[in-house]
Amino acid sequence: MKRNLCLILALFAGMWWVSQRSSHAVMAASMEKTAFTPDTIQYGPAPPFVPPGAQLAVLEGNPLASSGDYTVRLKMPDGYRIAPHWHPKRENVTVIAGTLKLGMGDRFEESSLQSLPAGSFGYLDPDMHHYVMASGEVVVQIHGMSPVQFNYINPDDDPGRKK
Repeated sequence: MKRNLCLILALFAGMWWVSQRSSHAVMAASMEKTAFTPDTIQYGPAPPFVPPGAQLAVLEGNPLASSGDYTVRLKMPDGYRIAPHWHPKRENVTVIAGTLKLGMGDRFEESSLQSLPAGSFGYLDPDMHHYVMASGEVVVQIHGMSPVQFNYINPDDDPGRKK
């Protein structure tokens, strides 16, 4: 009886060890798709509805899908500007690097820009008219609900129309 108990305990211990090893392997494989270090984030050209010169990385979701969550990072060079615009859905912005300058209203007024250094967070409710400028190289993380839509206050500011 004692021998059977030892065998059963050894069998359970072996099964537990195997299950732990395989669950760690599955977790590590799934994190490759759901967790990123800064050096693994792949940037590409930004979409045509923002001025050329920025780079975009999609971290999760599809910002242009008809629905769903998305998270992107936008890397902007020093002096980069996005003209006054608004979005029909809430936009959540975290400054990862550099200083993002944010202004509110229908006209780009550099004197009224608020500086948001790395670590800052802000959200812009639907229909809130705003504009931005990069001070130094800036990286922001933006998340929200798809689809992303840019509506420029002045249609002539829309880089997608300029061809």
